[in-house]
Amino acid sequence: MRSASTEPRLKLFDPENRVAEAPRMKRVRLKQIINVLAEAAKSDRTWLSDFSDDEVKISADLYEVLTLYRRLRPSA
Repeated sequence: MRSASTEPRLKLFDPENRVAEAPRMKRVRLKQIINVLAEAAKSDRTWLSDFSDDEVKISADLYEVLTLYRRLRPSA
């Protein structure tokens, strides 16, 4: 028999009182995800586009390198 403190609690969903939760964030090193992202981009995986509007935080140095690379690479 369950005690009152272990009884499951049901929450009613009320869209009027809905509070937006902040997205959970996870810190990872670029080397942990770069191969997966490159393969997903190369294979044109649709799940990658689901996150296309998400912001990522990168160092100023990496931003500078990426910006220069984008300007210097030959056009397709």
